[in-house]
Amino acid sequence: MTSGSTDGSVLAPRTVFLLAHTGRPAAVRSAELVVRGLLAHGIGVRVLADEAEDLPLPDEVEQVEAKPDVVEGCELLVVLGGDGTLLRGAEFARASGVPMLGVNLGRVGFLAEAERDDLDQVVVRVVRRDYVVEERMTLDVLVYNDGSTTGPPVYRDWALNEATVEKAARERMLEVVTEVDGRPVSRYGCDGIVCATPTGSTAYAFSAGGPVVWPEVEALLMVPISAHALFAKPLVTAPDSVLAVEVQPGGQHGVLWCDGRRTVILPAGARVEVRRGAVPVRLARLHQAPFTDRLVAKFALPVAGWRGAAR
Repeated sequence: MTSGSTDGSVLAPRTVFLLAHTGRPAAVRSAELVVRGLLAHGIGVRVLADEAEDLPLPDEVEQVEAKPDVVEGCELLVVLGGDGTLLRGAEFARASGVPMLGVNLGRVGFLAEAERDDLDQVVVRVVRRDYVVEERMTLDVLVYNDGSTTGPPVYRDWALNEATVEKAARERMLEVVTEVDGRPVSRYGCDGIVCATPTGSTAYAFSAGGPVVWPEVEALLMVPISAHALFAKPLVTAPDSVLAVEVQPGGQHGVLWCDGRRTVILPAGARVEVRRGAVPVRLARLHQAPFTDRLVAKFALPVAGWRGAAR
């Protein structure tokens, strides 16, 4: 479908990609509302073919197979679901550079920009292109075996929230040595080490006792998990720092998780390097409320009695 402008020229068709957690009835109902709203305004909708089977979609909705470039040509990626679905959407958003707009159907949903009750307004704002786009830093993750970095890495990955080195055996601690910018920091017997972005500071790193970092701050975090050591504090480093975790030889093997979605075994002696990602994830924002307000709302923080600063 094409549309004409006021000067008689033909405008390119608009298409929005919709990604939904089809295992949730709420997501199915929400997807139907969003699809019908966008189509009514002449905006095309594209969905994954394997999700389309579970969604009541009109015939004009485009169905495609899941590939890294599946979002190419779309102006926006709308994601309906919880944190896991939003992180899945981030994989497509990063690969294509298309902004992601998350609608939270889960619990906390820090990556989401809207809640289920806001769906009508979401459609209106998308139709009007009434949103701003911000970039969130990511992590590039390299794994080397035997602690050697002279050869190519044996595994590469990335993360929006965090890359975590964890123990593989529940009954055993993982022995690691941490490093920042080529210098050793400390050795731990621990359950793991979280390396996170500011975006991920409110996810796994937060649960492990790390600080909340405002998304405008450019920094990397390193947070030990249940470490048996005198010094086991969370670290906040420069955004251009290189963090490393070495699994000690002769001990237990570990596991690397990236955003809790992609994993690889770390044999004893493996080395994991984490640095600022070369490719950010772009998020579409509907609200310009301070992050402080989002933090208070998401965690239901008690603020009764606040009188505000003198004006």
